[in-house]
Amino acid sequence: MKMNVPTCEYIIQPSKLQGKVKISGAKNSALRLLAASLLTKEKIELTNYPAKLLDAQIHVGMLEVLGKNCDISEDKIIISEKETPLSVLNWKKRSIRNTLLVLGALVSRIGEAKVPLPGGCDLGERKFDLHEMILRNMGAKVWVENDMLCAKAEDGLKGTDIFLPIRSTGATENSIICGCLAEGITRVWNPHIRPEILDLINFLNKMGAKIQVFGQEHIEITGVEKLYGVKYSVIPDNMEAITWLIATVITGGDIEIINFPFRDLEVPLIHLRESGAKYYIGENSLIVRGGTPYPIEISTGPYPGINSDMQPLFAVYGACAKGSSKIIDLRFPGRYCYASELAKMGLQYNINGNILEIIGGNPLNGAQVRALDLRAGISLTLAGLVAKGETRISDAWQIERGYDNFMEKLISLGGNVRYG
Repeated sequence: MKMNVPTCEYIIQPSKLQGKVKISGAKNSALRLLAASLLTKEKIELTNYPAKLLDAQIHVGMLEVLGKNCDISEDKIIISEKETPLSVLNWKKRSIRNTLLVLGALVSRIGEAKVPLPGGCDLGERKFDLHEMILRNMGAKVWVENDMLCAKAEDGLKGTDIFLPIRSTGATENSIICGCLAEGITRVWNPHIRPEILDLINFLNKMGAKIQVFGQEHIEITGVEKLYGVKYSVIPDNMEAITWLIATVITGGDIEIINFPFRDLEVPLIHLRESGAKYYIGENSLIVRGGTPYPIEISTGPYPGINSDMQPLFAVYGACAKGSSKIIDLRFPGRYCYASELAKMGLQYNINGNILEIIGGNPLNGAQVRALDLRAGISLTLAGLVAKGETRISDAWQIERGYDNFMEKLISLGGNVRYG
């Protein structure tokens, strides 16, 4: 498959966003569904599929290396296979953290696997010890060998009780994937219940899995002998939705966001309305009519709270407000490193322990900055839309890891942006 790698620099001028934009399928759902497709030999068809995401392209490349056939057309992908997938993922290109779910799926289906050590955004300390624990508790041997994470379950995975010490998204997903074809019942205690995980569960249940959710308490998976093919639509991307909302407010714009995932963003929407955003709810859309950003105080946390991915966007919102805003991210405090890049544009901030304080109301100016990761990159893009002068963002490919057709959509809304 051809890898679509864009030019690595964005050049942005001040812009006011106006028009309509449709939300694409969620990155954090689509990648999980791609991994789960390894659990069956039958055909999987995903619609509302974000085909141009760089991380999705990487994942499709991995599936093809393992022996899957992937046929992509616009917003649809059909995944099929002629032979059982290989147990070793020989992948020398950029890695993503989803290799951990590939490991779980392969061990669950064929009993063994070797995958590259996970990549993804550098968000501080994100080990894979929970994933090792899951596989070991279910009867597999796990080890690291030549930069590969390896696992083998000679007698297949066995259902068990898995107690997660923290509400980890990835560990919850891998527990579900491993439990689907395991012998007996797997119970996941203290899971992270969020929209993408519920989408994965719905997808797997339509494939013939037996998964029940008992609120935030636990998930119960009764193992089955096989899973079947299915046609399934990926949920809208809540991160893309909140990005366009915040971008519209800070630029004083007026847009209609089609396919808006209201149910997944109830808490962030309340915070934004109380902080000056003006929006109106349509039938299947959110109409945003600018507003005046006020200082915000947020703490990230498990769903339905404010996701850690969202806090760089709220930091830019706070920078556009007059007064002091505070952000607490106990899960990934290392993510505050993007503030040093925003400081090159004039952001004034302080970090005290786990608290990021934004001193807002000071003008932002165009500068040469770098996208340290996906969400840091999009925060710099939003800052560039309101900064005086020209902003150049290097390593802008990070943004297109998680935003489908981003440049085209931004330009269609009046964004003065181009590739360098």
